[in-house]
Amino acid sequence: MTAETPLKIAPKASLRKQVEELSGQSVSACFQCQKCTNGCPVTFAMDIMPHKLIRLIHLGQVDLVLRSKTIWVCASCETCTTRCPNNIDIAHLMDTLRQMCQQKGIKSPHQNIPVFHKEFLSSIKRHGRMNELEMAAMYTLKSTGPAGLVKQANQGRTMFSKGKIKLVPYNVRQKKQVKDIFKKAGGKR
Repeated sequence: MTAETPLKIAPKASLRKQVEELSGQSVSACFQCQKCTNGCPVTFAMDIMPHKLIRLIHLGQVDLVLRSKTIWVCASCETCTTRCPNNIDIAHLMDTLRQMCQQKGIKSPHQNIPVFHKEFLSSIKRHGRMNELEMAAMYTLKSTGPAGLVKQANQGRTMFSKGKIKLVPYNVRQKKQVKDIFKKAGGKR
């Protein structure tokens, strides 16, 4: 049995403050109860558990956090946010970290997740809600190319024949309000 040498971390308060300002979340309020991690349905795919990720941010280890799989694997289901006794919106924090990655040009370890996010938001921006057929087609085309799209066509036909997807997109009446939200958020998606 060998003992691991503990990782020496020098806290960088300025980086923590930067994340807190960008996200509007008080990472410092976290007292490591682990409720976020215990409720998360996708921890099996994460390399850093949510409570540990928050601790790393608290210590200013933002570069380590931005290179993790965790921020890209997060499903934004908000279970962690709901369970947090200190009202830290962890799902929003994860979104902020993803945005920081894009601004700094840090690539996701899962290349297709940013493509999924982009196509998901593009569909919402165009229709006011997600159009499953369009989003799935664009995501598949951009992540696996035309061959992937042809491969998925059979499944799409089956879903269409069972009434699971519609050919014509449904547009919400308040599409202008949705576009205004994107404009206020500053997103060019």
